[in-house]
Amino acid sequence: MSRRRFVARGVPGGYRIWDNHGRRFWGDLYELCPDDLLTELNGRKDPARISELLRRYRGLKR
Repeated sequence: MSRRRFVARGVPGGYRIWDNHGRRFWGDLYELCPDDLLTELNGRKDPARISELLRRYRGLKR
């Protein structure tokens, strides 16, 4: 099994998505762990689904 590219890391205030290849944070700060988003980023990478999940997790932040 290969190493996942995107992983959630706990930071003060919530979670951030860490890009192991780019070695930097990707996206916004999330209060809840974005499990579905991570699964999509590491799996099929469907742009429409990723956009939908980003909107959903941004909405949960407010």
